[in-house]
Amino acid sequence: MPHSARFPLGPVYFRHCSPSVPPMATSQSDRPFLVFGSPLIEAAEVDEVVDSLRSGWLGTGPKVARFERAFAAYKGVEHTAAVNSCTAALHLSMLAAGLGPGDEVITSAQTFCATVNAIIHAGATPVLADVDPATMNIDPADIERRITSRTRGIVPVHFAGRPCDMDAIMDIAARHQLTVIEDCAHAIETEYKGRKAGTFGDFGCFSFYVTKNVVTGEGGMVIAKREKDIARIKVLALHGMSKDAWRRFSDAGYRHYQVTECGFKYNMMDIQAAIGIHQLARVEAWLIRREAVWNAYNTAFADLPLVLPPKPAHGTRHGRHLYTILIDAERCGISRDGFLDAMTAARIGVGVHYTSIPEHPYYRDAFGWQPEDYPHAMRIGRQTVSLPLSPHLQESDVDRVIAATRRIVGQF
Repeated sequence: MPHSARFPLGPVYFRHCSPSVPPMATSQSDRPFLVFGSPLIEAAEVDEVVDSLRSGWLGTGPKVARFERAFAAYKGVEHTAAVNSCTAALHLSMLAAGLGPGDEVITSAQTFCATVNAIIHAGATPVLADVDPATMNIDPADIERRITSRTRGIVPVHFAGRPCDMDAIMDIAARHQLTVIEDCAHAIETEYKGRKAGTFGDFGCFSFYVTKNVVTGEGGMVIAKREKDIARIKVLALHGMSKDAWRRFSDAGYRHYQVTECGFKYNMMDIQAAIGIHQLARVEAWLIRREAVWNAYNTAFADLPLVLPPKPAHGTRHGRHLYTILIDAERCGISRDGFLDAMTAARIGVGVHYTSIPEHPYYRDAFGWQPEDYPHAMRIGRQTVSLPLSPHLQESDVDRVIAATRRIVGQF
């Protein structure tokens, strides 16, 4: 491998680090902490938020509607609803789909707890399927094995930005007449065979949490095939008040509202949308930057005893939300948690996405799930580490991550 190679990315450059990076002899205590998933906020977002503050319109209003239209255009869909989190998006999609008590909904054993919690909050029963050991996405064959007479839905999770096998999943759903709610928290840019993630199922749910590829601080979005489902979601997201109830305070004059359902406080604010409008406008350029960091990591770690992310499958587009490595203690000479501690000591923030759902005591107690029943998810959850992968990263930041990883793993 060449000693270094540079990739032009506008104002910054990322460099492949040589495998012969020497161990760091100096203390790391005087170096700034590299925050995992730190967002890149530019002047346009700041100015838009200030404009909202000066306008006096801070809650749900015209900028939320503008963000919804922009997201619909990006995804090539008609029906969108902005909410305050992907968790809310998932929960409301379950309700709009009519999923509830007595219904079983199958999802991944290797996901964030919010995916499972949304099923529980809807009153349905979550059922876990194991994941493919390479892609870390839900295994369609295991979905098929878990279907019973009570199964009513599937929630595939496009993990790390890699699309699930949607042909197989949609075939299963069609044969068994199941609702599909795509968890696209990692998958704004993701595509499968020319179609965008979130457009296959009945609903697609997205996250704009502070570490995501499009950031609003907290926030989410639902897209749906049917306008009536989005209309109901908008009602449920704002206390169950009649559609467009936020307009009651507009300059068109006060409008009385009616409560038509027992809803929730799940609405997005204009301050959040003000950030998201400009974040979304740069999402494609930022994907190129993430790809450059991804490729730098792949080259720099090629000779280490790590399991690196597999290449995107042919005909797919990876959203590059997470760059995950697997730390096998026997191969690497250090445990996953030992690696986490060593990276923290080097003042580099890292993540774990995710400890498998059955490892958590609540789910074991509530559903009797055992980690060993989902062996691929269990192994991945105990070995996985996410390295920084953000457009906010500078060349020196990427160099630090590479050097620290090589030093920690390479010394054994």
